[in-house]
Amino acid sequence: MYLASVTLHVLAAIFWLGGMFFLGIVGAPALAGLDTDLRRRLFREIGLRFRRAGWVAIAILLATGIVNLRFRGLLAPALHGGRDFWLTPIGQTLAWKLGLVLAMVTIGAVHDFWLGPLSGELDAGSKEHLRVRTLVSRLGRLNAVLGILVVYFAVRLIRG
Repeated sequence: MYLASVTLHVLAAIFWLGGMFFLGIVGAPALAGLDTDLRRRLFREIGLRFRRAGWVAIAILLATGIVNLRFRGLLAPALHGGRDFWLTPIGQTLAWKLGLVLAMVTIGAVHDFWLGPLSGELDAGSKEHLRVRTLVSRLGRLNAVLGILVVYFAVRLIRG
């Protein structure tokens, strides 16, 4: 059961992070040269499809993360160990990972449910549209960097 949970956790992480990297490195540049209306329609459709699947991946990550902590004997100390647990090397590593995950989920929600849709509603080329689009792009890049850090702390959690 533990290995199945870890496998599902890793696959969901690959999907979520891989999708973000694909959209930023391949998708956005490929669509950049297209007609404005076509580019907006394609971005909207791709974004909606990835958003649905991405949030399912996030739910899987959260659920399997809890299961994995339980199997590793870290769930009870994390919930009930008090300050002493969080001051240990493993507690600090887990705190970093959880904090980064919380930041990613928050940024993802702002991106997916507020700024992304807003960018699609604004007049293309307007000052406000360019401002929002720049912010959406920066949040996407920030989430990608945070994702790399989450992977780093996940490896540290397992490998020490």
